[in-house]
Amino acid sequence: MIEVSKVNGKPVLVNPDLIRFIEATPDTVLTFTDGERLMVQDKPDDIVQKIIRFRRTCALPAIVKE
Repeated sequence: MIEVSKVNGKPVLVNPDLIRFIEATPDTVLTFTDGERLMVQDKPDDIVQKIIRFRRTCALPAIVKE
């Protein structure tokens, strides 16, 4: 899960595997695979970096075992 901030400033955890689109309209809107949308304060590039860090932490144990 990654943490993003809703427009009201409250943090929320989202599953990055369910994000279908990240739009800057100019607010950042996450669209999920089920069609639900969430407007957040985070910039699209920041969200992408959070997803990359999340995926690296998930893959790290597999790499270390080898």
